[in-house]
Amino acid sequence: MMQTLHRRECCRLCGSRRLELALPMKASPIGDAYVPASRLNEPQDLYPLDLYLCGDCGHVQNLDIVDPESLFRDYLFTTNSSSGLVEHFRAYAEDVLSRLKPRPGSLVAEIGSNDGSLLRFFKDKGMRVLGVDPARDIAKQATASGIETLPEFFTSELAAQIRKKHGPAAVFCANNVFAHIDNLTDIVFGIRDLLAQDGVFVFEVSYLVDIVDRFLFDTIYHEHVSHHSIAPLAKFFEKTGMQLIDVQRNMSKGGSIRGFAQRLEGKRPVQPIVNELIAAEKTRGFDRLPLYRDYAARIERLRAAANSFIDNEIARGKTVAGYGASTTTTTLMWSFDLAGKLAFVADDNPKKQGLFCPACHIPVLPSAELYTRRPDYTVILAWQYADAILKKHERFMKEGGKFILPLPALKIFP
Repeated sequence: MMQTLHRRECCRLCGSRRLELALPMKASPIGDAYVPASRLNEPQDLYPLDLYLCGDCGHVQNLDIVDPESLFRDYLFTTNSSSGLVEHFRAYAEDVLSRLKPRPGSLVAEIGSNDGSLLRFFKDKGMRVLGVDPARDIAKQATASGIETLPEFFTSELAAQIRKKHGPAAVFCANNVFAHIDNLTDIVFGIRDLLAQDGVFVFEVSYLVDIVDRFLFDTIYHEHVSHHSIAPLAKFFEKTGMQLIDVQRNMSKGGSIRGFAQRLEGKRPVQPIVNELIAAEKTRGFDRLPLYRDYAARIERLRAAANSFIDNEIARGKTVAGYGASTTTTTLMWSFDLAGKLAFVADDNPKKQGLFCPACHIPVLPSAELYTRRPDYTVILAWQYADAILKKHERFMKEGGKFILPLPALKIFP
């Protein structure tokens, strides 16, 4: 089903029109658009994923924007389905409270608050909380569970309404959503206006440096329209009346940053890590095209190696399956030309089992089917979880099956 698509003509952060193709990506379907058998007759279009570099501020971004109404209104993933993510948010809330020390009873607001898992930890520590999330059903469930959640897209206009009703926010959070937003300027104006004078905006996003260094290019999908680094963000915050004051790196999503920003007139000092990371990005050339051209060449070498091996084995009559049905695995499957080569995709999430992969319609089956259907090879599409998958399926390998790890380097197990 065709989604509404529009194309930006200027940089999302600074407004410059000096935009150059930095990383060509193969077009793919919407990454999480897995479909039931009843919808297999509906066409699923492919959309551009190419990344562009701003020649003025250095921001890396997608210019082809899929309508967020179709991406997020009926969003299905809930935080509490991932015990690791819930635990991450528990530690997150404790760290933020110990660093910022907001007064008990102060307001903590969050956009993209999902089922309220993070806000619940703040509430348990004596804070007032308010979530904003456009996924109507999830927002409704969060509110019913005691975490008031507005089923809306956040805007500066909505921020004014929230402040009038709830007062200013001591802490404003955005986790794994700051990369999803096309009109960031209006969003940050709203955040600034909602923050108390000494309030802090805390956000977590995948870090462009890790995307390059750890081969996390499969985190490039249509929900993510920005791929953030520190230098462009620092300039952008200043332009919007804010100041980036601290950055923490962590391994969430394979490599992320947690940023802290205050109103420009705020009193908190800028921590040395901010300028250290800006200098490191500059030295390595994250604001210049050669780095991305080299990255594209390395991705292509990995794609060619994986395809050469798999094609040769298929030509010898061997069967190949995949492991992992998620948004990132859709990007990897299409980028590596695997869509027509896999007999099925195994996944351990019951919500995905029985569905079919976006556009290519490969069936998603329980991982027990590895032992029933006995493919000769299984490509670990969810390669960041390879250790856990290999450990779980030692029996598959003992019985003669082999796993193909496509990233960060081609390996065959056992």
